[in-house]
Amino acid sequence: MKYTASLALILAAGMSSPLTYAAGDAEAGGKLFTKTCGGCHSVGEGARGGFGPELNGIIGRPAGITPDYQYSDAMKNSGVVWTRDKLAAYIEAPKKVVSGTRMIFWGISDQEKIENILAYLETFQPK
Repeated sequence: MKYTASLALILAAGMSSPLTYAAGDAEAGGKLFTKTCGGCHSVGEGARGGFGPELNGIIGRPAGITPDYQYSDAMKNSGVVWTRDKLAAYIEAPKKVVSGTRMIFWGISDQEKIENILAYLETFQPK
């Protein structure tokens, strides 16, 4: 019986560390998106392309296809489909994922911040 309590405690401790981190914090991601990405990209109702493409439904979407944004040839011809992992890599180092992209952004090296932005973007995925 005492082993059951210990096992439960170990499992509970494990549930609150890497698994929670991997999911990200959408609220923190929204604040970071506004400061870091919002000058060029929009999401939500009424989002449209501006200095960068709108990002509603980005996960699962092929790169370079939204009709209200003029993409670089590099992005249009990249063959990239924005999976969560591919988008994380792009946020970290855009030019490593799509060489020749016009996106003027050095990237974010903090994996927690990337996960938070992704969690926020996931709230704009179609249901």
